[in-house]
Amino acid sequence: MTTFLQILLNGLMLGGLFAIVSIGLTLIFGIIKVVNFAHGEFLMGGMFITWLITTQLGLHPYAAVIVVVPVLFVMGALTQRLLIQPLMSARDDHIQIFATVGLSTALINLALLIFGADIANTPPHGLRAPLEFGDLRLLSGQLMIFGAAIVLVVGLELFLKYSQTGRAIRAVAQNRGAAELMGINVNHIYVLTFGLGAACVGLAAVLIAPLYPTSSNIGTYFVLTAFVVVVLGGLGSIPGAFLGALIIGEVDALSGYYIGSDLREAVVFGLFLLILILRPSGLFGARQNLSHLS
Repeated sequence: MTTFLQILLNGLMLGGLFAIVSIGLTLIFGIIKVVNFAHGEFLMGGMFITWLITTQLGLHPYAAVIVVVPVLFVMGALTQRLLIQPLMSARDDHIQIFATVGLSTALINLALLIFGADIANTPPHGLRAPLEFGDLRLLSGQLMIFGAAIVLVVGLELFLKYSQTGRAIRAVAQNRGAAELMGINVNHIYVLTFGLGAACVGLAAVLIAPLYPTSSNIGTYFVLTAFVVVVLGGLGSIPGAFLGALIIGEVDALSGYYIGSDLREAVVFGLFLLILILRPSGLFGARQNLSHLS
């Protein structure tokens, strides 16, 4: 029984990790309707910056948040303004997707050029220390990630629901044409939203860096799982992404223990295909996405 509870706890913590990576992706897709395939490379960049700040300045990894989050916000805003925005009027929406794929490839090769193919390990500063709850154990860094994911979901929901900027974002998500008629600068909202989404993954990078080795391809694993989470939770639903991440975390942990660690990704992506076939709108459907917050 203890082993089963430990597996469930591990899955819960893993779900929190998937959630904090997925929330920014969900926010961008819910507003701009663009699938950002460079999301994982934004995460990778944030992790490398965290590693540099921690190793070169001797600071705690979490201190890097004051640099990483603003840098990722600017990076996301510039991506929208200089790369995505000029393609918004294109007849084929797939061109925007191809642009983010190209950006992803460019960022991976830039990381290889600057940091090489070696793995960078961010000093954990106690974040890998185990916490014991009876017979159950987890890492302090895992608990911080899970708590941050909850705070981020609640904070974004309150921001979108009650702030003037949040209401403008929801208006653009619901009907771009009507939002423009009401005097909302849609292009500004798009830039702001992409920046916020990138800033969210910047926060994720700071929290994840002490627990995972950083390399040029670290973002690939996380972003592929993030796509599954976004679809499972309902495209554009922030609470849905959080709950979807918890489900994927549990599926990953249980399948890894009972089926085999080498097959757990097959189970996760098998679930992804099943969702696409049976319920393409996700578990929460269209009614719970960003444009329908009441």
